[in-house]
Amino acid sequence: MREIPTLVTERLRLCALGERHFEAYAAMLADASSTRFVGDGQPLDRMNAWRSMAMLLGHWALRGCGMWAVELRHSGEFVGRVGLHYPEGWPDLELGWMLVPEHRRKGYATEAARAALDFAFEQLHAPRAISLIRAENSASERVARRLGGRQATTIDFLGHATLVYSYHPDR
Repeated sequence: MREIPTLVTERLRLCALGERHFEAYAAMLADASSTRFVGDGQPLDRMNAWRSMAMLLGHWALRGCGMWAVELRHSGEFVGRVGLHYPEGWPDLELGWMLVPEHRRKGYATEAARAALDFAFEQLHAPRAISLIRAENSASERVARRLGGRQATTIDFLGHATLVYSYHPDR
């Protein structure tokens, strides 16, 4: 299994999701405002939050990339998850983010996603990455644009109108 690297930004640390993150991770996934634009849009119970975390960790072994836990550097407090994934059935390597409600609107998603995108291009040598953003998710659209993403198309993905933002190494 590939070792999950730790990335450090000015304010954040991106590290392997671990059991120490589970309580905050489960609370984030139990919050309807966190899950409304992901999957079926429904919050997850603790058992399914555990399964989600295990899937994200397993993605590193299967694909060589995945999601990181995002922590505040000064305190270690859990901020959310950010990273890359390419599960079966996905159209391309996706850059995604989800933050706990109290840490939104502070620039953390952009800061962490920029580090993940740099990892995709510099370490994985990915030719491109995408973000799949539900059409009504204007906050994530703003993050994608700040990262240099351009809307490439709109698709029907998992039963929802989904904007495809693309990123390239020369962004």
